Amino acid sequence: MKYLSFVISVFCLLFITAVPAFSESEAKGEMTVETFLASLNFQEGDIVLADNLVTLNLPDSFRYLSPEDAERVLVDAWGNPPGSETLGMIVPTEAGLFGQESWAVIISYEEEGYVSDEDAEGVNYDELLRQMREDSKNANKARAEAGYEPVELIGWAEEPYYDTDSHKLYWAKELKFGDSETNILNYNIRILGRKGVLLLNVVSGISQLSVITPKVPTLLAMTEFNPGSRYTDFDPKVDKIAAYGIGALIAGKVASKVGLLAKLGGILLVLKKFWIAIAIAIGAFFKRFFMKKDKGQVSTPVETTKEDI
Repeated sequence: MKYLSFVISVFCLLFITAVPAFSESEAKGEMTVETFLASLNFQEGDIVLADNLVTLNLPDSFRYLSPEDAERVLVDAWGNPPGSETLGMIVPTEAGLFGQESWAVIISYEEEGYVSDEDAEGVNYDELLRQMREDSKNANKARAEAGYEPVELIGWAEEPYYDTDSHKLYWAKELKFGDSETNILNYNIRILGRKGVLLLNVVSGISQLSVITPKVPTLLAMTEFNPGSRYTDFDPKVDKIAAYGIGALIAGKVASKVGLLAKLGGILLVLKKFWIAIAIAIGAFFKRFFMKKDKGQVSTPVETTKEDI
């Protein structure tokens, strides 16, 4: 599967402007939160993704939305540009898609080869964070020149952790958009496979950290590559090896189109697609549901950016 089209766009341009959500229906007073939710097909149980690549064993506490329904949420409800090309979305049963208590997990897959975890124990997360902050400042210069608000990386909300047995990685960042008084949470889960990496990106406000953190073990346990695609199925004789390791997976991989390259030890780090990625949804999500005045109907989002740092 190709990279998410909106992620590539954000990475190359460093900004995207939100589009009005529910614009025509809203103008006629037809589309409400209730009618929109009723139009979605929430699925439960075991869900097989991407031609038998991955299986989600959903407990009762989570539901799944197909790529088509996830696209509707991202575009029509959260005000993102179309063409997301996700593998769908995981939604907690106890929380909705609208309001300050809302959060969701966007699923995608990057087939760039087997990611070696040999560097996992040697990554200095304090130095990694310092480099990521520096790169975010460089990105904000371009944003300011284009007339967009800065996005500041406050720090780790959860320091990166890699499980060498399950080959699963997770971390969380706290972000600040412009002069907003409420910060944003970007919780990242990466599951390593034979030919690529499964991405689970949580979209939420920072206030939901205490709610999401206890759910992470469940998210990790219920998501697995299927036999033949697992990390342990790697065959060095025939399989491609990715050009980056665990450290670069957290901070971002090389992207020659932008040329924003930095080095940390032997790891190449840049402002990369999924390093800047998931707040492509976060920007619109935050402006839309943490600042909206009309709680009974979905409001048109304020012009905003869609970047993650």
